[in-house]
Amino acid sequence: MKKIPILATALACLLSIQAAMATEPPRLVTHDGRHALLVDGKPFLILGAQAHNSSNYPAALKQVWDAAHDLKANTVLMPVAWEQVEPEEGRFDFSFVDALVAEARQQKKHLVLLWFATWKNTSAQYTPAWVKLAPKRFPAMLDQEGKPSYCLSPFGDETLKADKRAFVALMSHLKKIDAAQRTVLMVQVENEVGTYGLVRDYAPAAQAAFEQDVPAAVLARKKAPVPGAGSGNWRAVYGDYADEYFHAWAIARYIGDIAAAGRAVYDLPMFVNNALRNPLEQPPKPWNKNFASGGPSHDVIDIYKAAAPAIDIVGPDIYNFESAQVNANLALFQRSDNALWVPEIGTKPAYGRFLYAMLGRGAIGVSPFGIDYFNYSNHPLGATATDRTLVEPFERVYRMFAPIQRLWAQWAFDGRTQGIAEGDDRQPQQLDFPGWTAKLSYRLGRFGEASWGGEFAKPAPGTEEPNGGVAMAQIAPDEFILIGHRVRVRMEPAAGTSGMMLRAEQGHFDEQGRWQMERVLNGDQVDWGLNLPAEPVMLKVRMGRPR
Repeated sequence: MKKIPILATALACLLSIQAAMATEPPRLVTHDGRHALLVDGKPFLILGAQAHNSSNYPAALKQVWDAAHDLKANTVLMPVAWEQVEPEEGRFDFSFVDALVAEARQQKKHLVLLWFATWKNTSAQYTPAWVKLAPKRFPAMLDQEGKPSYCLSPFGDETLKADKRAFVALMSHLKKIDAAQRTVLMVQVENEVGTYGLVRDYAPAAQAAFEQDVPAAVLARKKAPVPGAGSGNWRAVYGDYADEYFHAWAIARYIGDIAAAGRAVYDLPMFVNNALRNPLEQPPKPWNKNFASGGPSHDVIDIYKAAAPAIDIVGPDIYNFESAQVNANLALFQRSDNALWVPEIGTKPAYGRFLYAMLGRGAIGVSPFGIDYFNYSNHPLGATATDRTLVEPFERVYRMFAPIQRLWAQWAFDGRTQGIAEGDDRQPQQLDFPGWTAKLSYRLGRFGEASWGGEFAKPAPGTEEPNGGVAMAQIAPDEFILIGHRVRVRMEPAAGTSGMMLRAEQGHFDEQGRWQMERVLNGDQVDWGLNLPAEPVMLKVRMGRPR
């Protein structure tokens, strides 16, 4: 009889813990250099769909939901523009935000909001008219001759004050309408910041700051390329890189101030995105009008971390589908202090295979850009299609991850996953796991070896362009989940050991996370490796070692 109160107390504690998890706001966590986005207390994988820039109006939302549904996305990334929420100074209108959040709940989608304010793709397009028409109050950057730039200055005190006030109003409204339901998972602060054609601001306030000593927080993270320059002004410490690094610090400080003020009223994860510079140029050369100076490119992530600690993630926007560039960017932006999160990728079919690389290597999520059925295309960055064919290269991969997004997010956080996409060179690849190696090859049929010659040596139909890839999770020492298409996978024991494949099942996971076997592959189907077909499949593979 004395056990009943104890059991009741234990049950009450368990229910209390579960209730706390259910009301916990989204947050980012890090363990052993890996990252996870926790939603309701558990790792969550964002299978995103970013709408076009001008689809942020209630009348346009149906085209967004239709495309997101066809994509099998679980999260929609949607702009919220400063001009939209504060059309007159001091008068806020959150009717679109209310409509967006309400419809997202109806559609069973999460949201990531993109704050288009002082800068959107480096310009002031999304500022209210009352900002655009008051250049003395909201100054532009000045070049070396004193001529105004198209870009608003990060040293505009009134601009920062007004942008911050509007952002705080937005975050306060979000807390009011969404703190309990947690529809909104993260917020992007500004969009693809930096400056094209001008390395930094030369206005008097900016020049005065440039001549000051580099802040200690920046020096602690971004070491000087000038030998022996441990302190001093920006030129003394960073030499030929000084202008770009100073501009990065100025913009990051501005953004960080806005983010910190917003998080003070509603603490959601926040990030910035980046129009990339060439990742293959290593070491990076000083700015030469070849990328957006001051933006959070891979070489100034440390400056952004120092100047804007309220920003959790610097994310790459990937619009070059050369495989070497994609892989280099993923490696440069995935750091122990920076979660891999790809808020934008192009929609050309060639990008579809890179989802395996991104999700396999532990990204907290990915989102193709321009996912709605608005009759507009940003070709050649994206696909020409504006109908359902737009989403097909991505839907085929999302459909495999969607039922297991929680499982996959946990496996990734545990460091169990890897992934790779077919390279432009079409050459074999491999993924190394503890005890086992997956050797990958492409353009082969599903039967036999190319070395046999004749029909066997001909590339398989449909492989004219790189299209294959695989993501793998080692869920036990000798057990793997494989998701992929158009790739041959041979599982082999690690060098110096012996082992063999015992069983390969094709199947899926049910809603409770239980594996449901559909068939066992054997005989011809495994004699030449595991041949993943044109449409993605999921396999559960068990390996073994002789005793």
